[in-house]
Amino acid sequence: MRPSLLRQSALAARSRSAMAMRPAAFHSSSKKAAILPPGPQRIEGGVNDPAPIPPPSAAHGSYHWTFERLLAAGLVPLTIAPFASGSLNPTMDAVLCSAVLIHSHIGFQSVIIDYIPKRRYPGLRKLFWWGLNAATVVVGVGLYEFETNDVGVTEAIKRVWKA
Repeated sequence: MRPSLLRQSALAARSRSAMAMRPAAFHSSSKKAAILPPGPQRIEGGVNDPAPIPPPSAAHGSYHWTFERLLAAGLVPLTIAPFASGSLNPTMDAVLCSAVLIHSHIGFQSVIIDYIPKRRYPGLRKLFWWGLNAATVVVGVGLYEFETNDVGVTEAIKRVWKA
């Protein structure tokens, strides 16, 4: 075989292997770094050690779950009642604001629990936990100020709706 043909076949084989290594145009993975780096890789215990089981507690999740569902179901009549009755009651407005605030706090708390594991990122989870608590307090104070020194949430929604 001539050297030029040998060189051409080697170049063709190299370009084919380079094409096979390159990801497709709409490939779902990329070479970018992840948002959160992988946590520390350590193994606790041995191969034959049983998985740790938390002590059973009837009050651990059932009351919390029931409270979440009752709060979510209670938000439906609480959002309709001030507008359907035609009266603007500051007490009903305050109950609505506090229910929405607690509902939002519990929802964001669940997001932190689900997406920032305590074992892998204990410091980051604590930071987000304190940030959520601070944001809840700030929004609560803001809603209180809006209710006492301004028109209130339901009246503001009525005015925006009619504008």
